[in-house]
Amino acid sequence: MKFLPTLVFSLLTAAQLVQPALAADKASAQAAAIDWRKDNNVEAAFAAAKAANKPLFLYWGAVWCPPCNQVKATIFNRQEFIDKSRHFIPVYLDGDSPGAQKYAAQFKVRGYPTMILFRPDGTELTRLPGEVDSERYLQVLTLALNSAAPVSETLKLALAGGKTLKADDWSLLADYSWDDPQQKLVPQKEIAATLSKLAELAPAGLNATRLYLKSLYAQAGAKNAALDKAQATDKLIKALSDVKVARDNLDLVAGSAAELTEFLTASGSDSRHKLVTAWNAALQKLADDQTISKTDRLGAVVAEIALAKLDGGKPTPALQKEVQKRVGSIEQATTDSYERQSVVSSAAYALGNAGLLDDSDNLLKAELKRSHSPYYFMSTLGSNAKKRGDKAGAVNWYEQAYNASKGPATRLQWGSNYVVSLVDLTPADAPRIEKAVSSVFDEAGKTDTAFYERNRAYLEKMGKKLVEWNKDGKHQPVFAKVKSQLDGICNKLPSGDPQKASCQGILKG
Repeated sequence: MKFLPTLVFSLLTAAQLVQPALAADKASAQAAAIDWRKDNNVEAAFAAAKAANKPLFLYWGAVWCPPCNQVKATIFNRQEFIDKSRHFIPVYLDGDSPGAQKYAAQFKVRGYPTMILFRPDGTELTRLPGEVDSERYLQVLTLALNSAAPVSETLKLALAGGKTLKADDWSLLADYSWDDPQQKLVPQKEIAATLSKLAELAPAGLNATRLYLKSLYAQAGAKNAALDKAQATDKLIKALSDVKVARDNLDLVAGSAAELTEFLTASGSDSRHKLVTAWNAALQKLADDQTISKTDRLGAVVAEIALAKLDGGKPTPALQKEVQKRVGSIEQATTDSYERQSVVSSAAYALGNAGLLDDSDNLLKAELKRSHSPYYFMSTLGSNAKKRGDKAGAVNWYEQAYNASKGPATRLQWGSNYVVSLVDLTPADAPRIEKAVSSVFDEAGKTDTAFYERNRAYLEKMGKKLVEWNKDGKHQPVFAKVKSQLDGICNKLPSGDPQKASCQGILKG
C-alpha cells in the first residue's frame, strides 16, 4: 500500500534547484580551506610531517561513497576541523587515484571512509570513527592530537588494569574504530572479549557504557553463547532509557538494533517486547532530534523499520506514513550536494525496507539528474527491482550503473557486482555474462593496481561466483575463454609483483 508519493516527493521549483548549487559552492569553499595533499605521494607527505614535526591525518574515501559525503558535509566543512587541520598534515587519498589501492594494502584500509591519525614518524596513533556525529568526532580528534601515546599502548595499559590511565585515555579506547575489519589493535576473533574486558575495567560512566554497548554488538557477531543475555538485556534497556546515553551513543543505538535484539531475546518473549519498546522510544527521540545530522536521523528510522520486521512482522501502515513524512521532510530540506548523496541513499533504503519501493524509486530516479555519482543510485534501483522479483529490470539497472561508473577502482567494483548479479539472476544468459566478465578483465588489464586491496577483493568475489557458476563444467566454453583472457593479464605481471599470485587465484576454486 502506497501513501501519497507525489506529495512526498514534489517537484522542485526553480528557486529550489538553485539552492543545491549555492550550498555546494559553500561546501567547496570550506573544503578548499583545508590544505589537503592530493598528489598521491604519501611518502612525501610523511616526509613533510616528519620535517614539520606534525601528525599526519589520512583520509581514505571515494567520490560516490555516502558515508564519505556525510563526513564532508558534517565534519570537514566545520570551522573547528579546518582550524585543527593546521596542526597536522592532511592527506586525501581517493580510492580511484593512481596507486591508491597499493597504499590501501600498505596502511590496511579498505572500507570507505577510513581516517587514521599517524605520528610524524609513521606510527599509527588511532583510527577515527567515521560513524559518530561531528561533535563527538571533533572531541576524539582533539584527544588523539593531544595524546602522547598511540592507542595500541593505551590498550596494553588498560588491559593490565588501567590504573594510570585518565578519562581521556578511556575515551580514545571507547571511540576507537573497532568495527573496522582492517584495524590492527587485536585480531578480529578477540575483539568481543577485549571490549568486554575493557568495559569491566573502565571507570563507571559514559566511556564504560560505550565500551559495554560495543562489546554487545561484537558478541552478537561472534554468537557468544556464554553471555548472560537476561542481564545484558536489562543493562541495554537501562542505557536506551537514558536520553543522554542514547544521544551520546546514537551510532550504536541506530546500528543493528534488530540483530542485537534477535541475539539477546527469544521470539515472542516478554523480554523481547520490553527491549523493542525501549529501543523504539529511543529511536523516535533520535529521529526527532534536530541537533544530529539528517542521515543519522534517517538511520534511526531504518532501525525502527528493522525492529518492526522481527519475528516475520512488517511495517504497519502507520509506520509507513511516518517513514514517508520523515523522509519527505528531511530530503526536501537537504540542499548540500555532499549531504544529499548520503541523505538520499539512507532515505531510499528506508523507503524500500518499509515496503514503499515505488516511493524509493521515485526519489532515486529524481536524484539521478542531480547527483555527482548517479551510478550509486542506479545500483539501488537495481536492488529495488530485485526485491520486486523483476530480474530483468534489476540486471539492466546494474548494467547501467556499471556503464556510468567512473574511476578505475570504482569501475572494477561496479563491474564485478554486475557480473555477480548476472550470475545470480540470469545464470542461463551465458553470452551476456561472458561479455560482462570480458569487459571487467579488460579494465583490470589496464589498471596498474587491479589486484590490490579493494580491487582484489571484488575481483575475488566475482571469480568465486564464476567458479560456482561453472560447477561440473556446465559453462566450460565461456569459463575457458575468460580464464584465458585472465591468464594473459597475469602472465604480463612481473614475477616479483605480489599482484601476480592474486591474479592467478581469481578463477581458482
